[in-house]
Amino acid sequence: MQKPPIDSDRLWNDLMALAAITDPDKPYTRRSFSPLFLKGRDWLRERFEEAGLTVRLDTAANLIGRLDGAGRDATTIVLGSHSDTVPSGGRFDGPAGVLAALEVVRAMKAAEYRPRHAIEVVDFLAEEPSEYGLSCVGSRAMAGVLDEKMLAYTNAGGENLADAINRVGGDVAQLDRARRSDIAGYLELHIEQGVVLQSNKVDLGLVTAIVGITRIEVIFEGAADHAGTTLMDYRKDASLAAAQLLLFGSQRAHAFAARRQGHFVATTGVFEIHPNASNVVPGRARMVFDIRAEDHVMVDEFLAELDAESKAAAARFGVTRSQFNTLSSTKPTICDRHLRAVLKRGAEALGYSTMSLASGAGHDAAFVARIAPSAMLFIPCRDGKSHAPEEWTEKHQAASGAATLYEAVRMLDGQNQ
Repeated sequence: MQKPPIDSDRLWNDLMALAAITDPDKPYTRRSFSPLFLKGRDWLRERFEEAGLTVRLDTAANLIGRLDGAGRDATTIVLGSHSDTVPSGGRFDGPAGVLAALEVVRAMKAAEYRPRHAIEVVDFLAEEPSEYGLSCVGSRAMAGVLDEKMLAYTNAGGENLADAINRVGGDVAQLDRARRSDIAGYLELHIEQGVVLQSNKVDLGLVTAIVGITRIEVIFEGAADHAGTTLMDYRKDASLAAAQLLLFGSQRAHAFAARRQGHFVATTGVFEIHPNASNVVPGRARMVFDIRAEDHVMVDEFLAELDAESKAAAARFGVTRSQFNTLSSTKPTICDRHLRAVLKRGAEALGYSTMSLASGAGHDAAFVARIAPSAMLFIPCRDGKSHAPEEWTEKHQAASGAATLYEAVRMLDGQNQ
């Protein structure tokens, strides 16, 4: 079939131009709510307007470009991702999805295709973890789950999230107006952030699910004593119980992953001992586990084992397990089967190979899925590097993803005549 009129040079140049709006000392950094983030937003608004879109900020400060539909169908096909980054992040995580969506609309205009549905390109506010301790701020609001407790979260300077949203153009007093009920389907293109596509030499990934993420805090209390005068048999070293649990968690995570029952990983990303001095026996140890899985039943089973072992480790080393707290927990999000099939048909029509895989990272699609059918399309990223300056995808890979998105939107638009 004839290839969609995707302009790969324009898409690539846009990706590089947005990436250039960065803290020069920390490429590529455009933190949500920062002056650089707003500068990037101004650049995006100009591109949206040049493409003939009607541009607005909703009350949650999501940047939305809209192409009105020609038909009577009142529902909207939504495409998008986010433009903010983690500190010293990459050029593609988020922007690839926003700019590929924009290129889809441009290609439709070039092909003189007039969609029946309205089509919107969305740059969601603050998908990455923000300085207010919350991620996916804009998509949470669109799904109606950004609550008063979250809006009260503060940054290091004491500004709360509600004031920050207002500062960047939102209107928290009317936040309920950001909630949507008109979305026929949401599609998000993203770099894989892993090596599965590259390793298997596959063009595109069809995301089966976005993993649920559970974070558990474990604290052991022992006794801080002099490292030279406290004999080994008299010590209550909290770090030993924590070290035992760290190794246990890794071993069990390998065993759970070996079951091949979907994506499962567990990480001890925080490991703190107190007072953290070379001549003091550690009297306290704190650790945080990050557990991610497609199947929440496996998470519950893993946590039960972790709970039991933490008690056993505390007893083994004569310390107390004072905390075993759930810091946060989200359930897995299953991508819409019909939209996945549409993406697959679009890719196959263009001659691209596909495979199914889960997303081990969180995305705005997980929250949009609460209010509308949602699916994700992955393009490869070199060596799986992401959230780092080395993050990379090839020009032709970005274009292939945009072309597939274009075909999927046309198929979706034509099915509701």
